[in-house]
This record gives sequence, C-alpha cells and structure tokens, in this order.
Amino acid sequence: MSLKPTDRPVPPLTPAPWPVRLLRLGRLALHLVRGLWLVGTRYHRLSLAGRAVITQRWSCHLMKILGMEVRIVGTPPSDVFPPNTLLVANHVSWLDIFALNSVTVSRFVAKKEIRDWPVVGWLAKNAGTIFIDRSNRRDASRVNTQLARALESGGCMAVFPEGTTSDGSGLLPFKASLFESVRLSRGMVQPVAIRYFDAAERFTTAAAYAGDLSFIASLGNVLRMRHMTVELAFGQPLQAGSSRYDSRFALSEAARGEVARRLMLLPAPPDMAETLPPCPPV
Repeated sequence: MSLKPTDRPVPPLTPAPWPVRLLRLGRLALHLVRGLWLVGTRYHRLSLAGRAVITQRWSCHLMKILGMEVRIVGTPPSDVFPPNTLLVANHVSWLDIFALNSVTVSRFVAKKEIRDWPVVGWLAKNAGTIFIDRSNRRDASRVNTQLARALESGGCMAVFPEGTTSDGSGLLPFKASLFESVRLSRGMVQPVAIRYFDAAERFTTAAAYAGDLSFIASLGNVLRMRHMTVELAFGQPLQAGSSRYDSRFALSEAARGEVARRLMLLPAPPDMAETLPPCPPV
C-alpha cells in the first residue's frame, strides 16, 4: 500500500549550516551521557510513574536538540503511562521510539541485535526493552508471555508490527503474532501513525532509517535538516477480547486499518493538531 501525503512539487530546502549541525551533535552527545547517568544511578530505584516522567522528559529534550517538533493529531491516552495498553505504530526511524515516548511512555519490543549495540544496547536493556529473535518464529511465544505479564501488571508496551522500517511513504503488512499478548491480557490496543514533515510542512523521508542505510548516515540526514515535525496521529483505541476483536488476527487487521487511515490524512490544520509544550527540566 502506498500512502503519498502530497503530490506537490518538492523544491530543495536549504540544509542546516554546519555550525548548527555540530552544535546539535555536541548537545546530543552530552544528552546521551546524561541518559546513561540517569539509567545507571536513578532509574532502577524509581516507581513506574517516576520512570515514565524521566523517560518522557529525556525524550522530549532529545527532540528539541535535533530541531524536531512533535505534533499530536487525535486523542492520545490520558495517562502518560497508560496501564494494560499496547501501542502499535508504523516504523520509519530510530526516532520513532523517542517521539512516542515524548507523549506516551512505553516499553518497547526490539530485535535482539540491538542488545549488542554499544551504549544504545545497554540503555535499551536497562530501560526494560524486550528483545525478540525475528529469525526464530518460536521466539514470539516467549515474547508474548513476557508482554502479557507486563500488560497485566499495569504496563504500557509498544510494538512495530511491520517488523521492519520503511521510508514512511507506505505501510507494510502487520504481523499478528505479538497481538496475542494483549488478547491474553484483555488490554487496549492504541494505534498510532507516524509521519515526518520538513520545514515547509511537506512529507519527508529524511528521518527514515531503512534499507542499507547506516545509523551514521541516518543521523547525518537528521542533523542536515533545518527543522522537522514528527506527526503522531492517534487512532481509535481497540478493546482486545471483545466480541469484535476476539483474535490476534482481528486486532492486527483493525489496528493496521486505523494506522493506514491516519497516514492518508494531509497535515492537520492548527485547530486539529496540538504541539507539545516546552519540556520541563530533566
């Protein structure tokens, strides 16, 4: 399915000056060090609510450092860390996690390779990420058990059911396997559509981390942009275990439909969108 938000001509935009890019990179490095310190010294001693506050503030500041604005369309969950809720979204970039956490904090399911990444793997592991071996279909059963327990304990979890990233102009089929966890916990599924726009409010693939693109190249693309807006469009919540959504396949199909419908929207006008307020200090 190809979801093209606009067919207007796209003249090139002037990239961010090199001093701006270097400043962002330096601030990003310092912010990452602060994240390591927070996770290593304070995070494990906090309640779920305390962790949610720290995670939201840190993610919000990361967006600001990179010159990004988060725009909300629709109605997100009223709680920062909504209990027994599974967020499902299309997957475009490594930025998706932080954009989502700047609004609704959750623990994520990620491919097991991330666990071995320097720094990032340690952060992800200590932040409660659940790792899955996508090459082993049987591993979904183990992950579903962990997800269901986390949801039943009042957690908010998040998955990218496409199973990989794309450039954001299309929507891949959803894998239904991980929806079994929320069916078992009889929780809520919250679909979210993620799109990125440039300074001229045009759909952009600059944030995409897909194909053979390296992380360094992806980071360079982000730093090069003068300004970007990430739009989080929240769809209709789906009650798992109801007569309408009594199987993981029904949940997966309904969630994908909600995400697809939101992706086909044009950029929301001011009266339909909300920009996050300035971040409080970490």
